[in-house]
Amino acid sequence: MNIFGWLQVLLFLGVILALAKPLGSYMARVFGGEKTFLHPVFGPVERFIYRLAGVKPDSGMNWKKYALALLFFNVLGILVVYALQRLQTWLPLNLMKFGPVPPDQAFNTAVSFATNTNWQSYGGETTMSYLTQMLGLAVQNFLSAATGMAAVVAFIRGFVRSNAKGLGNFWVDLVRSNLYILLPISFIIALILISQGVVQNFRPYQTANLLQPTSYEKPKLDAAGQPLQDAQGKPITETVVVKEQVLPLGPAASQIAIKQLGVNGGGFFNANSAHPFENPTPLSNFVEMLAIFLISGALCYTFGKMVGDTRQGWAVLAAMTIIFCAMLGVAEWAEHGGNPALARLSGVDQTGGPLQAGGNMEGKEVRFGISASALFATITTAASCGAVNSMHDSFTPLGGLVPLWLMEVGEVIYGGNGCGLYGMLIYVIISVFVAGLMVGRTPEYLGKKIEAYEMKMASLAILVPMLLPLMGTAVAVLFPAGISSVANPGPHGFSEILYAFSSGVANNGSAFGGLNANTLFYNTAIAVMMFFGRYWILIPVLAISGSLAMKKTVPFSSGTLETHTPLFIAWLVGVVVVVAALNFLPALALGPIVEHLLLY
Repeated sequence: MNIFGWLQVLLFLGVILALAKPLGSYMARVFGGEKTFLHPVFGPVERFIYRLAGVKPDSGMNWKKYALALLFFNVLGILVVYALQRLQTWLPLNLMKFGPVPPDQAFNTAVSFATNTNWQSYGGETTMSYLTQMLGLAVQNFLSAATGMAAVVAFIRGFVRSNAKGLGNFWVDLVRSNLYILLPISFIIALILISQGVVQNFRPYQTANLLQPTSYEKPKLDAAGQPLQDAQGKPITETVVVKEQVLPLGPAASQIAIKQLGVNGGGFFNANSAHPFENPTPLSNFVEMLAIFLISGALCYTFGKMVGDTRQGWAVLAAMTIIFCAMLGVAEWAEHGGNPALARLSGVDQTGGPLQAGGNMEGKEVRFGISASALFATITTAASCGAVNSMHDSFTPLGGLVPLWLMEVGEVIYGGNGCGLYGMLIYVIISVFVAGLMVGRTPEYLGKKIEAYEMKMASLAILVPMLLPLMGTAVAVLFPAGISSVANPGPHGFSEILYAFSSGVANNGSAFGGLNANTLFYNTAIAVMMFFGRYWILIPVLAISGSLAMKKTVPFSSGTLETHTPLFIAWLVGVVVVVAALNFLPALALGPIVEHLLLY
């Protein structure tokens, strides 16, 4: 990696860590109900929403009511998005006259966006009307992100409160997440993206004449739509000359802003952040990467602020960053190393030009290059975003292993908004419990005893989501409905299937590519995985929070394990890596690891 790549990585990490404290402190005030500089603007709007919805903001909820409200709201969102897709033909703002989305694809997309996954088995510019994109998908980008933020705030209150049953009010946390955090920051990001050339309009698609016409061979079809063949059984083709290109437009910038900030990832266009109308310049690319980590990183400081010890927040953020940097190093090394199979061929140039410093440029945009592509891929899968500016399927085997492993470890390395923090805090609880057993002391974290109930819920929150992608992959490789969608047989095809189910369960949404996921089998199976991957974790997290809130706070003593020291950070990192390795190393050995060995 050359100096430009190093500078980009260092600048990115520096900005994220520098913004963690001011933004995290601001969010702590928002969720604590304190006044902020935006209250004169949004305070009346917040109160109006409560009156309109009949919400009593001072009314608390125990963990069961909080979980029921969260589930009810999210299921309602699934139904609304499904209906919009099925009815879009008869609804306004369908300028390109798109028909209704097929039932299985509509179901998959509805679950996908409500669970903050944004897995897409469709091409946005060829499937969704402007109304469906805005009212269905973009709205869920806000609401699903706010759901995760509300859940982590309730989880934090479990550590803060003592002898209490209430965890706050879900509706209040949801509204404040949107009004005071997601909306204003998204507005700023959208303006920056528009300044860089991201489209934002309601115009019909435009046709442009090509400066250099091109041609291709198209198979001739009979009346039944089947390819015609000659006497030798070869397909009969005709030459088609292309002289113009259709340019898709639409209100993209506003949706791209929240897709990145909300760690959603669903692209307005099929090529996602590799599309020049979504991500036209290196500056827009850098801003989009910052937006992905912005809230997840700052929530760590929010956690420390709310529990009264900011060192705890910095410790969690440090553990996340250490794992992220290690995996980024592997991705950059693998992609800059190039393809050894190509290196053995004469006349094949992998230098990539003076700015690329050599390596694997397959599937990458020239305007971004290898370093920015590897950085984006690591960020988007560490943060469960799923937006892509390059084709992960074209990465080297070890380069592709990095985003795959980051999803399989769960939403703990920055992760989604809120999801990443409570995912890592689950690992903190496990680390504290194991450390306590090793030294013969009752495990405590932030003054709360970690007992059998908390460990049972923590085990469910970690082990079941790790089991689901392995089960889904096993079923897919056993049945023709799963194998028939694979374009690349062998270990790479196995990686494609494993990646798809890992992406769904981790609520990431990125695709490895090369797998036709728009089938009844994959649309249904991945939708089920996305649903359980989201709520199977959320409910145990809220159950732990409710249990901790009812306990009294134990004073700090000389026997209490310090959970902000470098030693504990190293211990936490070790627990995360070991648990993930034990669960997924055999599967990775069948996919990217054996594929890497085959290159030699």
